[in-house]
Amino acid sequence: MNFNRTIGGVLIALIGFVGFTSCSDDFPSNVESDKYTDLKSVKIVNAGAQGNEVLEGTIDEATKTITFPRLDTLTDFSAVKFEAVTSDGATLEKDVVNIPFQKGDTQRDVILKVVNSPRFKEYKAVIRFKVPVYGADFTKGTVYDYSSNPVGNPTYAGFGGGLTRGTGFDGKHVLVINRGNMGVHLLSVEDLKNNVTKPIPVNTTGVTGGTYPYNMGAQVNGRTYIASLSTALASPLKLYYWEDPAAAPQVIANINVGSLAGAGTRHGDNFSIGLDNNGNGYAYFISMGTQIIRLKIEAYKNVTETSVINTAVVYGQWSFYNRIGNTDNYLITGHDKVVGIANNGGGVSYNMAASSIPVHAGDPRVIEFNGERYLLVVTVPRGGNANDCKMYVYNITKGANIVDAITAFEQSDNKKAIYEFSISGNTTTAPGTQSGYHIVKNAEGKDEKLMIYGASADFGFTIVEFPVNVLED
Repeated sequence: MNFNRTIGGVLIALIGFVGFTSCSDDFPSNVESDKYTDLKSVKIVNAGAQGNEVLEGTIDEATKTITFPRLDTLTDFSAVKFEAVTSDGATLEKDVVNIPFQKGDTQRDVILKVVNSPRFKEYKAVIRFKVPVYGADFTKGTVYDYSSNPVGNPTYAGFGGGLTRGTGFDGKHVLVINRGNMGVHLLSVEDLKNNVTKPIPVNTTGVTGGTYPYNMGAQVNGRTYIASLSTALASPLKLYYWEDPAAAPQVIANINVGSLAGAGTRHGDNFSIGLDNNGNGYAYFISMGTQIIRLKIEAYKNVTETSVINTAVVYGQWSFYNRIGNTDNYLITGHDKVVGIANNGGGVSYNMAASSIPVHAGDPRVIEFNGERYLLVVTVPRGGNANDCKMYVYNITKGANIVDAITAFEQSDNKKAIYEFSISGNTTTAPGTQSGYHIVKNAEGKDEKLMIYGASADFGFTIVEFPVNVLED
């Protein structure tokens, strides 16, 4: 046996024991005390314009949070008074609290401290203000999903193999333009809400010509538009129109691209249409270059002018030219270009910064709902940095016009989306990507529900419905 090693080990053990016992003497021991600091009840006693309203608080002891009914904004916020029932001997450190209310606030948090020396306990009082609320409640969305994500139903069958690149949505129907066996058809939104996918065939009698006779389209106020794909000067670009899907269509545009000066090549990979409630407005086909074929449409089905306009930027194959409401302003972008604000002749007056929203944000639309204004986009899953298909909603309410609104949004500290939903986390080489929205009105003509829509080739589509925002206690 190594005697020296044994003695050394014993000494180390003794030193460790002494050190442990001496350190344990420094720990505070539990001291019995009857100084409790429980908050049993609390109320605001001087609320309202006259200072005579009483608001009873609800205490969540687990989270140490107190909630009250909403506080009238005519209350004197510099002298809000709390009355509390506490443990014997305990009191509120301050029963009169200054609440820093500012116009636009919906709530503020203040700390109430219960003291019973030497003990104290803090509670967070959530003060919600009785102010008007606007817009949609994006916390209560109902999802009707037919996309490739794990949510809801499987991807709708028509979206395989790149066969469906064009869709449409008007709140009543989803338009599916399938270049394969399923053909062109509608789906009832009411059916979809009940997990039923029953195609309503669209009569394509006489739909011929073009590289593909049908490729893109739109649903506008119960009317169906479908456009061919034209990839060569000898390939016609046609636009068809239906008021009744069972009837044969009307050909409202039959364009010999080769005879239209300056038209450029390849049209029909994208189609944008913006009509007012009387069916008046424009439709756009953006080429592979700076050229855009513009159709002036009256009464939904009369093409009264066919012209070519140009932009300073090549927006490319998967591009969008969407009218903002019934104004002369448009949102224009491509799958890898920033969103710009344009007029109806191709001139762009404002471009968003590439960092404000995803640069592959496509099919941008401005929605005005219940006193608020939103920007809806669906990202185009082209590949590279564009590696998903997702719906985003941004609040752009501030500003007298669209330029002011986008400027204020970009200058704000918070450019985070107020809602987002993933259609797919994958990419595709030929993405036909669309967005859409519909506003449901009540019997008095007031906004009641907001529906948004997103779709992309191979990945299916999703509808999300939101109720109007209401003031809740």
